[in-house]
Amino acid sequence: MEANISVLVVFDVDSTLIAHEAIEEIAEVLGKREQVARITDSAMRGEIDFEQSLRERVGLLRGVTEAQLVEISKEFRINTGAKELIEHVHTLGGRACAVSGGFSSLLVGIADALNLDDYLANTLELNSGKLTGGLLPPIIDAQAKQQALLNWSKKFQIPLNKTVAIGDGANDLLMLKQAQVSIGFMPKPVVAEAVQHVLAEPDFRPVIDLLP
Repeated sequence: MEANISVLVVFDVDSTLIAHEAIEEIAEVLGKREQVARITDSAMRGEIDFEQSLRERVGLLRGVTEAQLVEISKEFRINTGAKELIEHVHTLGGRACAVSGGFSSLLVGIADALNLDDYLANTLELNSGKLTGGLLPPIIDAQAKQQALLNWSKKFQIPLNKTVAIGDGANDLLMLKQAQVSIGFMPKPVVAEAVQHVLAEPDFRPVIDLLP
């Protein structure tokens, strides 16, 4: 039975799996990048409530079209070593998943490109092909990220002592605490203080040697 136990790696997405904050890329379309970035930075440092900050930022995106979202997602750059790490996890018989406080419509292409086993993110509300400035429930916050790791552990029958979580911001802390191995990816100070390992460069390949 022990031979069948592998590893589960769960990634945060924005500024971790990808080298962008997706919500800021959307805001750029409306000329609101700096306004949104200020709120994002405060939330990731743990200074303001994540859900409050998310709703405030999404409210600024009203009017962006679905077609614009598709074009934005095509420009995302996946950070170095992500594909290699995920391929290595799969050679071990493991699973790789992503959970994001960002948006599912922007994560689909990334999930396909990286052959992720599952993913979870927030859903932007659309009306007549345009963003309304609202979100559809459930909200993917810190608690939801932690629960996603627990759910995938159960779904893939991989015990928690074989789990790895990788993130950069305050809304990743509960997920990071839940995992057997916690890794900060160029993390905010509040995360760097809480994790077992810190990646100071945007490269996932060192994680291969940290797998449980």
